[in-house]
This record gives sequence, structure tokens and C-alpha cells, in this order.
Amino acid sequence: MKKRKFGLVLSSVLAASAILGACGTKDEDKPAKEKENENASSGESNKEGAFSVAMVTDVGGIDDKSFNQSAWEGVQAYGKEHNLEKSKGFDYLQSKSDADYDANLNALVRRNFDLIYGIGFMMEDAIAAIAEENPDNKFAIIDAEVKADNVVSVLFKEQEGAFLAGVAAAKMSKSGTIGFVGGVDIPVINRFEAGFVEGAKAVNPKIEIKSKYTGAFDKADLGKITANSMYSAGADVIFHAAGATGNGVFSEAKERKKKDPNANVWVIGVDADQYEEGKIDDKTNVTLTSMLKGVNTAVVDISNKAKNGKFPGGKKLVYGLAEDGVKLADSRGAIPEDVQKVIDEYKEKIANGEIKVPEKVKK
Repeated sequence: MKKRKFGLVLSSVLAASAILGACGTKDEDKPAKEKENENASSGESNKEGAFSVAMVTDVGGIDDKSFNQSAWEGVQAYGKEHNLEKSKGFDYLQSKSDADYDANLNALVRRNFDLIYGIGFMMEDAIAAIAEENPDNKFAIIDAEVKADNVVSVLFKEQEGAFLAGVAAAKMSKSGTIGFVGGVDIPVINRFEAGFVEGAKAVNPKIEIKSKYTGAFDKADLGKITANSMYSAGADVIFHAAGATGNGVFSEAKERKKKDPNANVWVIGVDADQYEEGKIDDKTNVTLTSMLKGVNTAVVDISNKAKNGKFPGGKKLVYGLAEDGVKLADSRGAIPEDVQKVIDEYKEKIANGEIKVPEKVKK
């Protein structure tokens, strides 16, 4: 960590019974506890030589049960591995709107974090600008590419994991209709949709797929309304790639399952294992599986590389099935063995290059 040097101003304050002076005391001579408190308030690490890491969320927030949460779990794991304290050695700032991106990134730069992550495609411009303004600082962008020597770009082949989700959805559907709920209509979410559609059609060319983008990653009410429309139109499995908006999809599915315990109503989660989001009681859960995206793993990996002097600045790192960057979560028995066998067969074909999954839905 870089040390800030504090100049002490020679001053004296006259009071009725005492005179208090700070006459040239050096920072090094301060009691350890006092220095620790100063460091804590400034957000700097009080650990000599500690490599610190921080992140800025997109509008989905740190508790979106999905993308941002996965990234934060990675930052926390790095901090725990190196015995760092929150706010000193690792931290995050949450963005309530895209207007917060620049301010949050600049705040972390001022706090002297060694590596700063921008989480999400929406932060591409903000990371590009701050990287240019601070060429000696290290940055990472998730789900976008910024061409700068002090930025590592981290991308995932979402379409490959989503293909497996499509296979699972089509094989588990009893109605012959499934749904996809996306957040904002951007390339990364397009990849989710493309893979889902391709996988579903691979095992059932006649499957009907309803797709809708809500236009937001932080509107659970929109997710619920959209899911209600799809389930009402006959869909029995919905895959969401909508961040916190997807929480509304789970809410709708659980409500329907409570009303009719025999209903074939499923949700496929995204980014993190969303099994708990689908839980109704100890015996009932509407989460079929989740398409895991190893954001947390990538964050730990890159942070350790940077700490060890091997920061991959200027590079684009891409994680797919072959790199174990995307996969399906354990279904806890919701997916029967015969269906799982089909999923595993497609997984192997994609990983070895036999199947190339498109990044956009074929028109």
C-alpha cells in the first residue's frame, strides 16, 4: 500500500486550565492504536505491504443474489486468504445508478486500493476513462473489454453455460413452452439468450420459447410481472439473466407452487447458485438449477496474480466450459439422471469444440 504522509501543524489552544500542543510529532511516533484509527477512517490498509482490492457494483447491488454478489464473494475470499480487514484491505462501493460509477471509482483510487474492479458491461466507459486518467493504477472490468495496459478485461462464454440451461429446460418442460427473462438488452445478456435458445432447440426443435427483456437489473417487480405473463401463457420453466430483477421471477414461481403444489413450475437461476431463492419449505423448491458464472473464481485468480506481480494488464481473459468458467449447479435431485446424462453429453461436446454456440439468437 502507498503511505500517506500527514503533516502536523504546530498549534496551541489556550483554555482556562490547559494548553494542548501538537509540536512537530512525526506520524511514526504516534501510538499504534492512534495510527490504526486514522487508517481505518481513510480506508487504507494498516498492514505494511498488503495488496488491497476493491470493487464498484453496477446498479444490481451487492445483494442481487447474482452477478455483483458473486464478485463480492470473490473479493471477500481474497481478503480472507490474505488476512485483510474490510474497508482497509478490501471493500466495495455500491452504485445506485450509472451516474455513480465515476464517483465510486475515483473514491477507491483516492483510497489507494491496488486493484479496482468495475463489475458489469455498463461500467465499460467509466473504467476506460479512469484508467486513462490514472495510468499507474490497476483496474479490471468484468463482462466488457477495455483496451488499456493497466486494465484486464474479463469475459465469459455465457452462451455455453446457457446452452446447458436450455437443454435442461426443454427436457424438463411438460407444456412444450419455456421462457427467458433478460435484464438490459446488451451483448452479455444476448449471449445468455442465444445459448438458451440453441440448447433448447437442440433437444426439442419444436419447443416454444418466450423471451422478454425487462430493461433493468434491479426491478424485482418487473421480473415478477414478466414471469406471471409467461407462466400464464403456458411456460413451465423460466431461465432468467436479469440480476436482482430475476428475484421477481422466483417470487412468482413460488406463489404459483404454493397455490398448486402439483404445478410444474420451475426457475433456472443465473451467475450464482440460486437454490435458496427457490425454497418454499424443506421439501419444496422451484429452482431447477442455476447457470453458474465463475465471477468469484476469476476475481480471486486475477487478484492473486496482481499481488504476485503478474497482473495481466492489457489482456482479455475469456472463461468458458473448457476453463470451468461456466457450468450448471447441482440440481439437488430436481433433474433426473437420464436428463442429466444428456446435459453432460452436450457439455463435453461444447468443451472439446465439437459444438460452437452462437453469441446471438439466430433469426
